[in-house]
Amino acid sequence: MSDYKDTLLLPQTAFPMKANLKQREPETLKYWEEIRAYDRMVAAGDPDDTYVLHDGPPYANGHIHMGTALNKVLKDIVVKSRNMQGQTAHYVPGWDCHGLPIEHKVEQELKKKNKELDTLTIRKICRSYAAKWLDVQRGEFKRLGVLGTWDDPYMTMNPQYEAATARELGRFMERDGVVRGKKPIYWCCDCRTALAEAEVEYEDHKSPSIYVRFPMADPKANELADLDVNRLFILIWTTTPWTIPDNMAVAVHPDFDYAVVAAGSDFYVLAEGLLEDCAAKFGWTDHSVLTTVKGAQLEGLKARHPIYDRESPVVLADYVTLETGTGCVHTAPGHGREDFETGLRYGLEIYSPMNDRGEFLPEVDFFAGLNVWDANPKVIEKLEELGNLMASRQIAHSYPHCWRCKQPVIFRATTQWFIGMDENHLRTRALDAIRNKVQWIPAWGEERIHSMIANRPDWCISRQRNWGVPISALICEDCDQTWFDAKWVYDICDKYAEHETGCDYWFEAPIEALVPTGLTCPKCGGSHWKRETDILDVWFDSGTSYAAVVEQRAETRFPADLYLEGSDQHRGWFHSSLLASVGTRDVPPYKAVLTHGYVVDADGRKMSKSIGNVIAPQEIIDKFGAEILRMWVSASNYQEDIRISDETLNRLVDAYRRIRNTCRYLLSNLNDFDPADRVAVADMLPLDRYALDMVARHHAAIGQAYAKFEFHKVYHTLHNLCVVDLSSFYLDIIKDRLYVEERDGLKRRSAQTVLWQTLLMLLEDMAPVLSFTAEEAFQVLPEAIKADLDQTDTVFALRFAPDEVNLPAEERARWDMLAAVRGEVNKAIEPKRKDRVIGKSLDAHVTLYATETVRELVASKELDAREFFIVSKITLADVADVPADAPTEPFVAEEIKDLKITVSPAPGVKCERCWRISEDLGSDPAYPDACPRCTAVLRTLV
Repeated sequence: MSDYKDTLLLPQTAFPMKANLKQREPETLKYWEEIRAYDRMVAAGDPDDTYVLHDGPPYANGHIHMGTALNKVLKDIVVKSRNMQGQTAHYVPGWDCHGLPIEHKVEQELKKKNKELDTLTIRKICRSYAAKWLDVQRGEFKRLGVLGTWDDPYMTMNPQYEAATARELGRFMERDGVVRGKKPIYWCCDCRTALAEAEVEYEDHKSPSIYVRFPMADPKANELADLDVNRLFILIWTTTPWTIPDNMAVAVHPDFDYAVVAAGSDFYVLAEGLLEDCAAKFGWTDHSVLTTVKGAQLEGLKARHPIYDRESPVVLADYVTLETGTGCVHTAPGHGREDFETGLRYGLEIYSPMNDRGEFLPEVDFFAGLNVWDANPKVIEKLEELGNLMASRQIAHSYPHCWRCKQPVIFRATTQWFIGMDENHLRTRALDAIRNKVQWIPAWGEERIHSMIANRPDWCISRQRNWGVPISALICEDCDQTWFDAKWVYDICDKYAEHETGCDYWFEAPIEALVPTGLTCPKCGGSHWKRETDILDVWFDSGTSYAAVVEQRAETRFPADLYLEGSDQHRGWFHSSLLASVGTRDVPPYKAVLTHGYVVDADGRKMSKSIGNVIAPQEIIDKFGAEILRMWVSASNYQEDIRISDETLNRLVDAYRRIRNTCRYLLSNLNDFDPADRVAVADMLPLDRYALDMVARHHAAIGQAYAKFEFHKVYHTLHNLCVVDLSSFYLDIIKDRLYVEERDGLKRRSAQTVLWQTLLMLLEDMAPVLSFTAEEAFQVLPEAIKADLDQTDTVFALRFAPDEVNLPAEERARWDMLAAVRGEVNKAIEPKRKDRVIGKSLDAHVTLYATETVRELVASKELDAREFFIVSKITLADVADVPADAPTEPFVAEEIKDLKITVSPAPGVKCERCWRISEDLGSDPAYPDACPRCTAVLRTLV
């Protein structure tokens, strides 16, 4: 009877099958704006249980890339998940608006005109440039579905922020932690400024590799061996020939063995362990060792510079190695940290005669006016002319480059401002904080930043640029002495906060307004002052965000619970923030630090325009939607470098479709459900109770994964729940019950109660990652369900407490075993379907030859075996009773011992309503084409 089908409770839902994410996502974004979804999400949390993730500010100087998209989505997942779990977690986005990255871009646009502009004009253009790109990036981040205080972000160029940064420097000054002096630092000749270690990138570079001999006509050398000291030389090796003019000494290791070698008519000193390697390079075919001595015995011998008429004494240094070279190190205190420290110990001149463009000053004979790179071949040529070049060739090696202009940098001693690492025990206190006061995620981050802090030099905080926070200090024009009284610095900071354009005040104000009345130089007594024109290192700017934001904003508190950035920030923002906070607050600014890897292509290569493998976030959004990009973030193990490719994204699209269809199925079967009709856990059908317990356990596992920042576990657990435990198991089983059973009967309402709670748990689990889809599904919830949630307007305000199941362990174990048996039955049925022995599984008669334990489980009154296995007939027999003349070979279970299964067509006729095959069709003449079960339901409709 065809009208039987009209009594089926077919699913209905407004949730579409197709996602159409590209079209729907902008609509959702507009909705979030209209209802202020972020505010509603935060308001739904516990105000007494706050969680603070502090945003590390990206540079406002271009479109976002996959790395910044990854970072922002990870932060969004953290913030949303904390809120969804009942805490109050704000997200205050920020931007780094100062420094070389922006000024460099502005210079590129201005080109030659830049040289004609004054500081204030350049600062104005930089401010406008940063504001433009900040707005662009804000739109791009919002398109990713990231919620936050986008209308009120923090910006390092805001007057209040600039004042806070300058005030932190004042605190260092007040603690005597700031010094001004001449030390070698990374220097970019192209950008003409000092660089921090975090602003240096290592790239392949070709350099000249030269071996040079230094004459050592010191009569004391006769104490080493009987030789003509006028023919004695000490050998060095270097890959920076341009530093030879600035040589002040030759360093040897006190404990190494050094050989005095006769080669031809000359004598040479070099490390014994490197003799044969050097001899091959120099073409020595007949050489002999006169004697060997410890390096300590060479100390104090006077060598001569290989070009100029001055001494280069032999000094001792424990950083000398035997890895390559000669074991004797060319020492130029003006061009290296270790050389500088050696120079201080021995009273050597810190000699670096060059200008900001890296050009030698007029005082440097032979090389005056040449920049360092042009000087390299000229130095080699001069050494060869004087007979002191032993060997020369080109080598390729990793060399520091400027992060902005990408040009190679140099080490150069200049007068700079420094925060002393060992002043006030800053290094020791920072290392203690790393070990004992911060959680590092992943754990290897602790060792990485610990080694960086342990071995780093003093922090060079000055930059010779225009766009940034000025160093608030006065300099005596008569003797170069500095003055920076703390109270005066704080007064200047107050003026920054009040000024419309912040610390532009420092450059605008006449010097008379800056200098306190009657101030005289404490060193020379002079009264001629000038303002310091250097600006602060941009890492000091961003590193003091704890003072400008975390301590100041109502949404945050100090210290923050979490800082989250890429692994390069161990030497960047994590690093500078730690030093600044420990240096001024004696505590770290964060309780935990989470780092993620880089985005790479399918082959693991770094994305590069030159390779042509760059993928922009907008490309993915245009093709798949932001939801798939968010899903990619969650599915990836962010602790490693993260690969992205079309293959990966297409696989995720398929996974997304399965999750979406699961939500659609749940919604389609809740159209007539009212939470008022819920079935208590104790009254549920046993299968439904087991299913609710299963979902609740997955829900708890996802909550734990969020709490532990294991977002890939969130994705895999969610995906497996939807695809395996729900779609292939529970939803597959109850489909018949939902469509066929009595509308308001216990069997159907019991299943619907599970579906309702499952859907709300799923939406909570999905929302931090699949934000658009969770919101879309939430908006089409049946009105009765939404009313039960107090008309919550957004999924992010959903705080659902599912019923506690408390399923006994033994009951769960029974159902786990039944689920395993069902899996084996499905394996047995599938070949029969392929061979057309049966059509659908409902066409099957399954016989289980099993142990008594399995037979009792299947025969239990708690189980509707035909519904559970989705077959029309099931027969139980002892495993030993498999007939020898069985029509087909029984299927032997793979996972369950002593279980065999046969599958044959079920006897009887198909019920027109439920499609089960029944031997009792037409038991009621009024319903001749209906099975007994459907007949009972049909009678209730009369």
